[in-house]
This record gives sequence, C-alpha cells and structure tokens, in this order.
Amino acid sequence: MTMRFYQSLSVNVPKKTREFCLRCISAVELTAKTIMLRCQSFKARFNALAFSVCTVSVLGFTVITGVFMVVPVVYASGQISGSSSTGAMGQTDASASERETRTVPALRSTVYEQLARAQKIADEGDISGALAVLDAVKEKSFSMNSIERATMHNFYGFIYYSQDDIQRTIASFKEAVAQSPIPISFEQTALYSLAQLSMAQSQFSDVITYLKRWESLNHGLIPPQNYILKAQALYQNKAYEEAAYYIESAIKGHEDEGFLPDENWLVLQRAIYFEMQAPEKVKDIIIKLIRLYEQPKYWIQLAGMYGELEQEEKQFATMEIAYHRGFINSASDTFNLAQLYYYHGVPYKGAKLMDHAIKTGLLDENLRNLTFLAQAWQSAQEDEKAVPVMIEAAALSTDGKLDAQLALLYYNLDNFEKAIDTANNALTKGSLDRPGDTHMVLGLSLYATQDFVNALNELAKAEEFNSSRAAARQWRKFVEKEKVAFALLSEL
Repeated sequence: MTMRFYQSLSVNVPKKTREFCLRCISAVELTAKTIMLRCQSFKARFNALAFSVCTVSVLGFTVITGVFMVVPVVYASGQISGSSSTGAMGQTDASASERETRTVPALRSTVYEQLARAQKIADEGDISGALAVLDAVKEKSFSMNSIERATMHNFYGFIYYSQDDIQRTIASFKEAVAQSPIPISFEQTALYSLAQLSMAQSQFSDVITYLKRWESLNHGLIPPQNYILKAQALYQNKAYEEAAYYIESAIKGHEDEGFLPDENWLVLQRAIYFEMQAPEKVKDIIIKLIRLYEQPKYWIQLAGMYGELEQEEKQFATMEIAYHRGFINSASDTFNLAQLYYYHGVPYKGAKLMDHAIKTGLLDENLRNLTFLAQAWQSAQEDEKAVPVMIEAAALSTDGKLDAQLALLYYNLDNFEKAIDTANNALTKGSLDRPGDTHMVLGLSLYATQDFVNALNELAKAEEFNSSRAAARQWRKFVEKEKVAFALLSEL
C-alpha cells in the first residue's frame, strides 16, 4: 500500500513532501497492524461494550483499524469536517454547508518522529523508555501546536492503556480533547473512548457527558452503539425511562436496517423494563430472546413473568415445556415445578419429581423438601409412600405439627397403635395449629382399640376447641353408646 500511494503522488510534488508522506503512511501502517494485534485483549476487557470504528487519516488517506481505542493520528493542515459513522441511525445527514469545519495546524515531521519512536519503544516492551521519550517531547510542548499536543497526549493514553493504568489513560485522553483546534473525527474518537473507559470505571455520569459531547460534534447518523452505551449508563444511574428511550431507539434503528439486535441489547432492555415494573413488556422481550437466542434460562424467566402476571396456566405450561426439553436442572427450578404440579391438581407428578430430585442429590433432604414431598404423596392418595417421608420430616421438626399429620396418616391406614403413639408425640411437642383435631384423632384411635375410657377423655378435650367441638361431641355420644353395648356383650 505504501509504495502504491507513493508512486501515485504527482512527480510535481516536491521530493521532501513525498518523503514526508511516505514516512507518515509507513508509521500509520505500523500503528494499524500493532493495534489489530491487540484487538483481542481490548475486546476481552470491553466485551460488554460496543466497539466503534476508528480511522487514521494522513493527508486525506483513511485507514480503518476497527478498534475503539484512540490511536496515533496524523493530519495535514487545512480544513477538516466532521463525517458520519457507518452502521448509523437516529439523525439525517447534514448538508455540506451545515457541517462544522475546522482549520487545524500540521503535525511537523520532527514531532511525529519522536512520537512514533516512543510507540516503537513501547511495542518492544520498554514502557519506561517510551514514557521517557514522551516526557522529553512534553518538555517542549510550549512550542507545539494543538494537534501536536493532542497527538502526544493520545500516545500517552495508548501506552498507559497497554499497562492497564486506566486512570492515567483517561487523564491523557482528557488532555488530548482539551486541545484546540483538533480534527472533529479525532475528538469524537477520543470522546467515545473516554465514554467506554468511564463505563468500565463505573463513572456513569461521565459516560453520558462524553456521549453528549460526541453527539454535539456529529452531523450524521448516530450509531446504535452510542445509544446502547448511553442506555447502559442511564440504567446504572437508575434513570430508567431515559434508558428505555435509548435502548428502544437503538434496537428499532438496527432492525429497520435489516439487522438483528445483539443478545446483550435485549438483556439490557429486559433489565430496564424490569426495574420500571413493566412485567408485560419484560415478558415480550423474553419471548423475543427465546425466538432469537434460545437459552434454558430464558424459558425459566418467561415462566416467572407469567407468574408475575398471574397467568398461572401459561406459567405451568412454560415450565413443563422447559422440563421436557431438559432445561430444568437447578434445585430451585425443580422445586418450583413440583409446586406447580401440586397446585395445578397433578400432585403425583410433583411427588415423583421431588422424590427423584432428593434421591439423586439435586434437592437436599431437609425439612422443607421432605414436608412438601410427604404432602404431595398424601394429596395424590399415596399414603403408604407418604408415611416414611413424613416420619423423616417429623424427626427434623421441633414442633408437633408434622407428628399430628403423621398420626392422621396412621389412622387412615388403620394403624391405630402407631396413630396413638404419634398423636401423643404431637401433643407433647406442642405448637399445633389445630390441637382439637389431634385430640380427636387420638380419641378415635383409642376407641378403635376399645380403650373407651381414654377415648372419651380425649374426645372431651377435643370439645374444648371451637374447630373440633361439634364433631367431637357427636363422636363422644357415639362412643358412650358403644361403651355400654360393649359392656353388655361382655356380660353375656
């Protein structure tokens, strides 16, 4: 490229000018190659941020580097106007007469040679040496013009960034854009870099400030990445309505141009509307995420939003689809699905799911899980399967509530001796929700073993509670008659 450009220069151009152009082009080629080699490390650092396209201009010739960092730039003297970015949106192009023009001085070859020397030394790994060269240049900054000082600070920032010294990188780029006059594209590139670096440093208000300044210089279309970055900063600053406007604008503009929105854009949009407490909108965004970037977590999130919207049938159906597609793998999601089975009248499926999850170790064998499993088996009329689970759960409980449930299970299974023991345990532990019912179960179990005296005592205790008084009174009268009848039969 260098030789083709050199050969294309008119023979009428003075030899010194041609040689200076050749040096500039060579330096820019070296810079572009160096930066392209560093793209991967930059991308790893800023993978959550959008990358803008930087250009390096030398006497009107443009090299696209494709990274967000401000790079050493060289400009000839003359008028430089702003230009619009590719992949842009949001504004119409301004006419040439409306564009701001700036007359910028030339960057002299003697200054640039020292700056390029500093970069070469830095690329060789000698950062101290590179900074020493820049410091020597800086000592003469009083005699330098604006573009030379801006380029010098830009080189400082580039070197500091390579050393992960973000604070000094930001300070250097601030100094670069503080110089005047400088080319508009130079200033825009530096401002966008400052916005990204500020985002990485959680300086969200600064991000917005730099982007607004960038937009004030822009007379073309605004790239969607600018809106995304602004939406991120506004979201972090809890300015959710403004953030929603910019994320919507970015996505709509991108789609209008025939492109799919990035997954991270939709994730940010979902987060913004979630904070705005707009569940219907969040639900629609998650459906879009499933359609474009299907992931298991989005199905779970969609079910959660249906629950938030009190659309329980859709919540249940979505979770069941996720389960059959193998997306239910966590303990919390498994427990939630088991609960949905239970509350939607399918307790057997819920019990089977819970039982398998506990046996495989996905769910802990703790009080909550064992209690729910026992209740699910009991609701599914699988009392034989509920009993051993309820025994384990009751042993873990400090109150008598589960023992009371277990006593009822034993009574329903006609295991009256165990029902008597378990009911007594429940009453001893205490803290029962309906103690009258437990006295009644104990009384009826005693009656079944023909212990009429103790049965009547327990039924009398059950009558002391409003919740069980009516039923206990009827059973007491019946047991009294049975006691008399049993006595008469015994005398025969």
